[in-house]
Amino acid sequence: MDVQGTVAEGFEPVRDAFVRNFEVHGDRGAAVAVYRDGRTVVDLWAGTRDAEGGADGEPWAADTAQIVRSATKGVAAAVPLLLHQRGLLDLDAPVASYWPEFKAGGKDKALVRHLLAHRAGVPALDRPLTAAEAGDGLSGPRAVAEQQAFWEPGTAHGYHAQTYSWLLSELLLRVTGASLGNWLAAEVTGPLGLDFWIGLPENQAHRVGRTAQVEPPPREGALRTRPRRNVSEAYADPASLTRRAFGAIDPLPDESDAAYRAAELPASNGIGTARALARFYAATLGDVEDGGARLFTPATTALAAAEEAAGPDRVLVVGTRFGPGYMLHGPASPLLSPASFGHPGRGGSLAFADPEAGIGFGYVTNTLARSVTADPRAQALIRALRTAISG
Repeated sequence: MDVQGTVAEGFEPVRDAFVRNFEVHGDRGAAVAVYRDGRTVVDLWAGTRDAEGGADGEPWAADTAQIVRSATKGVAAAVPLLLHQRGLLDLDAPVASYWPEFKAGGKDKALVRHLLAHRAGVPALDRPLTAAEAGDGLSGPRAVAEQQAFWEPGTAHGYHAQTYSWLLSELLLRVTGASLGNWLAAEVTGPLGLDFWIGLPENQAHRVGRTAQVEPPPREGALRTRPRRNVSEAYADPASLTRRAFGAIDPLPDESDAAYRAAELPASNGIGTARALARFYAATLGDVEDGGARLFTPATTALAAAEEAAGPDRVLVVGTRFGPGYMLHGPASPLLSPASFGHPGRGGSLAFADPEAGIGFGYVTNTLARSVTADPRAQALIRALRTAISG
């Protein structure tokens, strides 16, 4: 495997794990980046830009970007936390105090912090939206505002896989008057020099590879792990809240479609590089090399990792933990240490910060496996990173 990029001394185990992801776990095109204490220590890429390109496909380049699905949520969550940090958003205020229409359907007591931590009670819609409606900026917010809550907000949690897009986008529009993608570009990704977009500009489309859904090969020396029966049954049942939450856009959008990529869907269609994700999370902890200023105050960094929801997840059907916008360390999301906060993307991508180790981590792939939270490729990289840090 022809791997490009650099690895700092002591972080060679991460390179070895990255190579094995291609040899053992079926990666076809991917990149991984790690910052430690504000400096790049891993920046690697390999394979082909398009998952179905084969050995003769266009090589993955240093600036190749990919859709990262729900790993988008972690970057998007910086927007409400920064507004809170600046005194412009009260996490303990009712969502309806900013967005009056949202109080319909038993959601009048839903707080902003409930919305950010998947406790708002609207993970699904009675009528799914088309891809065009999902991205038009109007249909989604109207649908979640009108939707009857599936539970009393604040009393339980369940992953808002798709509806998180419209909940967050509309809240931020009501607070700032700007779209989330534009605000993010002006206040976060632009100043930090990140190749990351929620709403892909047309002039960047040529950099984005195509993904493919694949079945990973069996692990060496072991049987392939099968999902627990109740989880697999929930995904198979069209009437389950699980299927309805992931199916809030129906039919599933073509993630290579230019219109879909240009839409602003902070739950699912962020596009960027592993380097951008790692740099973003590093900046939540402190200043980063090449002039990147710290994003979060220490208090906001602590807030990002503060538990808001834990236990049985009504959508994912396993135990999960969430902070305000971030998935936290737990059985379904084993990150680097219990202090970590970040977000996986269904199919493989993962990005997070670890305040204890001073780590910002980003992994993106075009080879999407049937995983939601704990992809074996990302976990192999984390184990290798843990070895490098402890060694």
